This record gives sequence, structure tokens and C-alpha cells, in this order.
Amino acid sequence: MHDIRLIRDDPAAFDAALAKRGVAPQSASLVTLDEQRRATIADSQTAQTRRNELSKAIGQAKAQKDEAKAQALMAEVASLKEALPALETDEARLNAELGDMLAAIPNLPAADVPEGGGEDDNALVHTRGTPTTFAFTAREHDAIGPALGLDFETGAAMSGARFTLVRGPAAKLQRALGQFMLDHVAEAGFEQVSPPLLVRDEAVFGTGQLPKFSEDLFRTTDGRWLIPTAEVSLTNIVREQILSETELPLRFTALTPCFRSEAGAAGRDTRGYIRQHQFDKVEMVSIVTPDMSEAEHERMTACAEGVLDALQLPFRRMLLCTGDMGFTAARTYDLEVWLPGQARYREISSVSTCTDFQARRMNARYRPEGEKGTRFVHTLNGSALAVGRTLVAVLENYQQEDGSVAVPAVLQPYLGGLTVLEPKR
Repeated sequence: MHDIRLIRDDPAAFDAALAKRGVAPQSASLVTLDEQRRATIADSQTAQTRRNELSKAIGQAKAQKDEAKAQALMAEVASLKEALPALETDEARLNAELGDMLAAIPNLPAADVPEGGGEDDNALVHTRGTPTTFAFTAREHDAIGPALGLDFETGAAMSGARFTLVRGPAAKLQRALGQFMLDHVAEAGFEQVSPPLLVRDEAVFGTGQLPKFSEDLFRTTDGRWLIPTAEVSLTNIVREQILSETELPLRFTALTPCFRSEAGAAGRDTRGYIRQHQFDKVEMVSIVTPDMSEAEHERMTACAEGVLDALQLPFRRMLLCTGDMGFTAARTYDLEVWLPGQARYREISSVSTCTDFQARRMNARYRPEGEKGTRFVHTLNGSALAVGRTLVAVLENYQQEDGSVAVPAVLQPYLGGLTVLEPKR
């Protein structure tokens, strides 16, 4: 959410920043609506002040036994009483309209974010590791996985497209990956949390999924929402709170199922385990003071990269352009892992700084030491990593010619010392 006062102060700069995201100018409409709102508030306050003055004057007139004056003043009070509800209604309407307009505008990009319309305009930051090659023709995960327990047919028969039943060796590998990732992030100072998977409207509004992206979510019959990512639950821990500066930074992590309708992904990744309606992910969320957010973004991204390093999976870091960033992000790094079966890099993690954008929507603040006033916190989020996509990456990068899959060394303790996943013959 944006601060209308800052928009009023420099409307040209606001519109210029929106233009980088491909959004039409908004400042003129916002400022006009805000002026109407402020004028209505002023009229309401003037009327209330006048009514209070008249009430005193009526008492004085009656004390002086000036009934005519008292009656005239009472008539004016009656007129104000009739006008005030209309002013209050107008104020509520204008507040709602302004709030709705502001809620629909994305966060402004950081100064170093490249301009562009889509993923082709993203900037390469660095590449780590050498793409895996084999003495045989590398297969994609959906050819390797079924013999190891990725049961696409049963999942689809049970729940429909984009659902997979995972069993046997694949289920063991998925569990090991999730636990290893959670342990890795916890060692970096993130507090482990087991959060609710169902949340209310205000929670998904706070992190920016509502109102604009409701079609991407699943909703229950009682009006709750299944979380699309644990970012929602973890970030809302500080909703409507005033923290002390000494409490910050707060760092949370969770391994949870995530649920996405993939409404905008028709025809994309329909095969295999890349794009599912239900998947597991280890999420990181940091709540920090504004002066810490730049360093925290790098810290969180390095933490996610550490998972890939430990698994010895080749990857690259991309700085997303303005046209490819999410709604709430001011800057996003994507980590893309090498998939030899596809012979390409695919996204496996996004780490974003949202500055104070989400905090304003949640009214999450802190009080700097030695100050009476409060400021909005900065929020950051990122995955470390998407478990299903990491499973795909392990299958493709550690595949062997006979259909078995070597277990990365760092995962072997989580699998009782198992070194190879053997396919069902």
C-alpha cells in the first residue's frame, strides 16, 4: 500500500516509477480523490465544532431567558444534525474508494531494478556450478520419476490435473529434502514455525494477494483461504503490532503445503511435477528496520543459494526486471536450477524485498529507540526452496543410466545412509 501523502508531495516521481512497471499514471486521480476526502473531513469537523458551539450558546440563551434566540440556535443544530450523517457517509465512501485505488497499485521498483516487459529482460547476476552432463542421453524427471514413486495418473484420477501422488523412494526423497532445507534455514537464524494453512481475508490482503489476485487462490466454503505460500502466515505474525526496535530483526521459516489455482498458467508445464496445485515449500520471512532491508535481501538470497550449493546443483541468480516482478516486490532475485533433461535453467526460488509495502497493508510498525513516534517495518520473503522443484532437480542431475538416482551426500543422513534410489523393476 502506498502513502497518499508521498504521492501528493511528488506526483510526477510516483507516475514515473509506475511507468517502469507498465502501469498508467495514477497520481492525478488519487490526488483529486484525496482532496475530496480531505474537504469532506474538514466540512464534517467544521459542522461538529459548530454544533458544539451552538449547544453552549443555546444554554446561555436559555439562561438569559431569550427563547427566540434559543429556538433559532436549536433550528441550526437540527439542520447540522441532518447534514452530519451525509458528510460521514461521504467520508466513508471516499476513504473506501481511495483505499481501493491504492490497494490495486503495485509496489514501486527499487532504483537498480532493470526495466523490461518479461523474463527475457531479466539480468544475470551470477552462475554457480557447471551444468551436469552425462555419457548417456539425459531424461526428464517425468520419465525418471514414475519408477521411483511419482504417480501422475493416480494423482490426476484422485484430484484432477496438476495433482500427483508421491510414494516410495520419491516420497522419502521429498521428505528428506524438506527436512534438510528447514534445518539449513534454521541454522541461519530463522525461527521454525508451524503456521495455519487457512487464513482470513485480512491476512491475504496484508501480503498483497487480495483483492487483485483472488483467482490464483483456493477458498473454502466458510470464507477462509488456503495459503499459496507460508509467506502469508509468517508475515502476518506482526500484523497490527508495534514492535520495539530491539525486537528486530525477526526471522521466521516454515515447511508447509502451498495451494495455488495456477489460473494464469493454462497450458504451461502440464506434464510432470513442475507446476502443481499443491506442493511443499520452505519459506523464509524477515521483518526488519528500513536500514537493514538491503543487507537482509542479500542474506536471505545467500541462504537459499546455500541449499543449492549443499546439494551440488548448478544454478544461476537472476535480477528480475520491472515487468517480471511480483505485485508486492520492490526487488526480486530468482534462483534458477539447471535441469539437464530439459537442458535449461528453471526457477526454483524467488527472494523479494517488499520495503514497507506489505507493512502498510498490515499496519505493522516499530518504535525506534529514543523516539515517541513509530515507523513501518520492512518485510522480505523467499523460498529455500520449493521442495517439489528441488526433487525434480535432484532426479535430473543425479540420474544414472540404469534408471536409479544417486542420493546427494548431504541428504544421505536423512535417508538412513541410503546412497541410491532404486527404481521399481
